[in-house]
Amino acid sequence: MYTYYIGIGSNLGDREGYLAFAVSELTNIDGVCSVNHSSWIETPPWGPVEQGPFLNGILKVESTLEPLVMLDTILHIERLAGRQREIHWGPRTLDLDIVWVEDEAGQCVRVEISNLVVPHPYFWERQFVLEPLQEVYPTFTYEGVSIASRLEKFRELES
Repeated sequence: MYTYYIGIGSNLGDREGYLAFAVSELTNIDGVCSVNHSSWIETPPWGPVEQGPFLNGILKVESTLEPLVMLDTILHIERLAGRQREIHWGPRTLDLDIVWVEDEAGQCVRVEISNLVVPHPYFWERQFVLEPLQEVYPTFTYEGVSIASRLEKFRELES
């Protein structure tokens, strides 16, 4: 059994509808035992492409699926939602990223292959990932730093 923390976002069309679609699709996948999610938050886009704001959140998914199978699953759900990968960091109907994975013992599962890197290489730098992650995993720590401390640093920079 794995616990996946999957970043979810949308900035095209019915953003909330796309997020609900992803939750519904994941819930119906064999090998997915439960899907819970954070609140949705509206955030500015990340990257150099001019585009509208995102609705973002984190999905907490309990599953027997191996990481590469989960990756294939979420990529399929993105395609079902009309996701087109034409512009890197461009607008999208649905974006699903595996941010963090833990095994049954609560240990981080690390993956580093061409099409999947876990933990997500930028998650610790993105407030729009960490805020909803804290909601579903308030005791999360990374490299000895609590998520609360990390978010406090972001807030200090905003002041």
